[in-house]
Amino acid sequence: MKIHILTLFPEMFHVFNYSILGRAIEKNILEINTVNIRDYSKNKHKKVDDYPYGGGAGMVMSPQPIVDCIKTVKSINKGKVIFLGPRGKTFDQEIAKELSTNTELIFLCGHYEGIDERVYKYIDEEISLGDFVLTGGEMACIPIVDSICRLIPGVLSSRESYMEESFYNGLLEYPQYTRPECFEGDFVPKVLLSGHHKNINNWRRIQSLKVTREKRPDLFKKLVLSKEDKELLK
Repeated sequence: MKIHILTLFPEMFHVFNYSILGRAIEKNILEINTVNIRDYSKNKHKKVDDYPYGGGAGMVMSPQPIVDCIKTVKSINKGKVIFLGPRGKTFDQEIAKELSTNTELIFLCGHYEGIDERVYKYIDEEISLGDFVLTGGEMACIPIVDSICRLIPGVLSSRESYMEESFYNGLLEYPQYTRPECFEGDFVPKVLLSGHHKNINNWRRIQSLKVTREKRPDLFKKLVLSKEDKELLK
């Protein structure tokens, strides 16, 4: 997948050079490019914002640098332009799955009090991280890009790695244990030491169901329980 991130602060995205995504970039599975919107400003001082018409607090990002930046990037990346803003639908795992099927994407990070309304004609989709205020779109872009990229084949070590994670199938993940077998008098559940794969899978499934029901009843209500799930819950 090829991703371009349009931002005023490219240095904030150095985080993608490390860990799992860093390895995927080295293997050419993933390409993440940052583009500084300020480079496209025609203002001699490279200004990218101005006071809002009608008055009010704060500054608004000017349309010219953003639009010129989008047009230039579109010549090398044909993906949809996604704006990280408050009007968009709230990001979740289903949106991550859908976006991970694209081969090219462009993310636009807003800042200050937002972007000039006339930029929206160049935006294909708007996504929000949630109903709270962030310093800028960069803060929302990092977790969104990370969650999308880890679903791309080859980024994780195996398909199972993400299929059993929280939210992938609408459930929270089951409890995990590692060595030592006993820590401060608390033992690892015996079923995990049994080597009986069917029993282990059943235990994990019921734990996911129980944890989701207790911790996220909103998610649990959306589940369509199979006959096997109902038997396990009994």
